[in-house]
Amino acid sequence: MNNKTILVVDDNKELRDALSEYLGRSSFTVLTASDGDDMWRVLETHEPNLIILDIMMPGDDGFTLCSQIRRNSSVPIIMLTAVTEEADRVAGLEMGADDYITKSFSPRELLARIKAILRRATHSPEAPFSRKVTFSGWTLDTITRQLLCHDKPAKQLSGADFSLLALFLRQPNEILSRDAIAQAIWGRDSEPLERGIDVQISRLRHHLDDKQRNTIITVRNKGYMLAVETLHET
Repeated sequence: MNNKTILVVDDNKELRDALSEYLGRSSFTVLTASDGDDMWRVLETHEPNLIILDIMMPGDDGFTLCSQIRRNSSVPIIMLTAVTEEADRVAGLEMGADDYITKSFSPRELLARIKAILRRATHSPEAPFSRKVTFSGWTLDTITRQLLCHDKPAKQLSGADFSLLALFLRQPNEILSRDAIAQAIWGRDSEPLERGIDVQISRLRHHLDDKQRNTIITVRNKGYMLAVETLHET
């Protein structure tokens, strides 16, 4: 984890300073920005390994900034949300965030989530064993993390989207529980009534043009299953 750079975007200076100190003690290089304009200035000269992005800020809010980042980058993003606003957490995932954490978080919890996301981004232990996997007219390149189809532009998958699809491709035609999915994309079990899993499944279905839910099917009270055959290429 050494030499990794984290960008903290939040209009609360005390929080920025506290995170800079805490994460710095864990051998991270920490950059900070107070709003969207400040963030873009930082990104002109730096390429952070992960962004911690607050939702409520002056100017462009975190949802807008997350969506804009995702147009050109798959950098991992953790959204900072209000304590009780589930809608904020869901919206952040819909915009392409990899995880979310409420502002009542403990620094140790945030650090654990950062390490889990960076570990997956760096080592991809959940990736299929071959370079390319073809299924249902699509091909996933596990090195570039691009989703390819002969008549469509390539789709660059974010960390959470890639981790979820790779999990399904490792275990096609097997039912995956919500906890198994949460462990793969977030490094933790799902919380009771957590909607984040459903949002991630919906995002992946959108990438796959799976409007009829025939590729990823819902198994009531059990989880989800990738109901296709796969072909692994070297």
